[in-house]
Amino acid sequence: MRTWIKSGAPWVWLNAGAVSISIVITLGLIAWIAVKGLGHFWPHSVFEAEYSDPRSGTVGILVGEKVEAEDVLAQQVREAGVALPEELTSVERWLVKTGNRDVLGADFRPILARFLGEADYPKELMVLERFEWGNFYGRLVSISAEGQEIARGEEAWPHFKEAIKRVNHLHKQVHKIEKSDIGAINYEIERLRLKQRKYELSSRLTPEVLAELDAQRQQLQARYETYREQLLTLSNQLERDSISASVMGGRVVNIPVEQIVRAYQPNAMHFGDKIGFYFAKLFEFVSAEPREANTEGGVFPAIFGTVMMVIVMSILVTPFGVVAAVYLREYAKQGPVTRTIRIAVNNLAGVPSIVYGVFGLGFFVYFLGGSLDQLFYPEALPAPTFGTPGLLWAALTLALLTLPVVIVATEEGLARIPRSIREGSLALGATKIETLWRTVLPMASPAMMTGLILAIARAAGEVAPLMLVGVVKLAPSLPLDGNYPFLHLDQKFMHLGFHIYDVGFQSPNVEAARPLVYATAFLLVLVIALLNLSAIAIRNRLREKFKALEH
Repeated sequence: MRTWIKSGAPWVWLNAGAVSISIVITLGLIAWIAVKGLGHFWPHSVFEAEYSDPRSGTVGILVGEKVEAEDVLAQQVREAGVALPEELTSVERWLVKTGNRDVLGADFRPILARFLGEADYPKELMVLERFEWGNFYGRLVSISAEGQEIARGEEAWPHFKEAIKRVNHLHKQVHKIEKSDIGAINYEIERLRLKQRKYELSSRLTPEVLAELDAQRQQLQARYETYREQLLTLSNQLERDSISASVMGGRVVNIPVEQIVRAYQPNAMHFGDKIGFYFAKLFEFVSAEPREANTEGGVFPAIFGTVMMVIVMSILVTPFGVVAAVYLREYAKQGPVTRTIRIAVNNLAGVPSIVYGVFGLGFFVYFLGGSLDQLFYPEALPAPTFGTPGLLWAALTLALLTLPVVIVATEEGLARIPRSIREGSLALGATKIETLWRTVLPMASPAMMTGLILAIARAAGEVAPLMLVGVVKLAPSLPLDGNYPFLHLDQKFMHLGFHIYDVGFQSPNVEAARPLVYATAFLLVLVIALLNLSAIAIRNRLREKFKALEH
């Protein structure tokens, strides 16, 4: 036993076991998040049953989908005013998504399963996903076009599906005109306003210049009127169709088809239909914009903002980190000052991220951005251009936050390069800068990529500093578009990490937002993993390329 302990084998097994447990826990946590989040997009069956409300004593029909079930202590239920047999110690409580918030006042309803009658699953029950008021559960009664009923009962469903396809196509046209065409016109009009203001400030606004600017405005206004007429035509077409549907209790309501995103009958769907529906919902989640206070729709702007910020941050942090590491390792005289700088760099890695956020807000946004506005954008004042949180300042703040990681990793890579390689390059007549640029830095590039990988992993998941320097709940436009200068570093943006915080803790509809918290968290893990894997692939290629030189 002593020989075995002295050999160090127990510590090897202990470390291996700890690593294995960590991997299992991590994978288990990711799998649990994936199941909780991705299961939200599956078309769950909708039941219909008689429910005797134990509090009011009323009996009615309950329609909805079962979200979750849990056992609660019977004593707690009795304290809430519900009469239960004394022999009961626990009862099953369901959380049912009833939808119809515009009719019932709430999307979810907790019920006690013992007071629920036998559940039925009629095939004609439908679910409507709407732009507002959440889901609708009920039966289709009829469909009308321009106020005239065209079908009723089961015959109305095919007409209803065709109407939704037509309306969705019209919505895409409206979205394109509003966001792309009219958005570009508004952007050009604003640029003309700023251009005129710039001429006014410099006392160069002559009648000729003003006439030219007015002519350009008239051209833009004429184009705007054309698009406005198209929008009016499309709006009239959108308002053409409407349906009548019955909710639980028999009440019939009218719903314009233009308010409906998707309609389906989950109880009538086959397994293949559900698979197709599931992947369509997944695609919508990663490609569409959010709606309903971020509790419905997709998260594409947040994905785009996260990736764009990480790319800009990587472009900023890499040269600064590499230059600092090269100076400390190759040029700085090794002594107390250099050691103090290294200690300070290591200590910077332990500063709380919110401190970087406060620094970024004070220095980058207010001081540096305000100075840039005074120097280069006086015509826009008092409205700030760079003197407000935006993509550039968020990227710079996170670059500062991750800079110590890049410096330390790069310096370690430079330290591993044998001195003989430097001396051989110098002996062949190369200068120090040529040796550094053509030999040392390429061989240290895998270490640089390691630092960048760690920086990406740290920056992509940060939320606290971003709340101060650029991230918002909902960004009306992406920071990259077709308007000059195409990449708008001054714009605010959405971020997956902040989206999780906002949906999970700031949402007015907690139960509806809960599945999206899991789904977005899983998506954030995937985005970070893909960014890291891309950097790892580049690092491995560089390592293989320079492996022969290292030996």
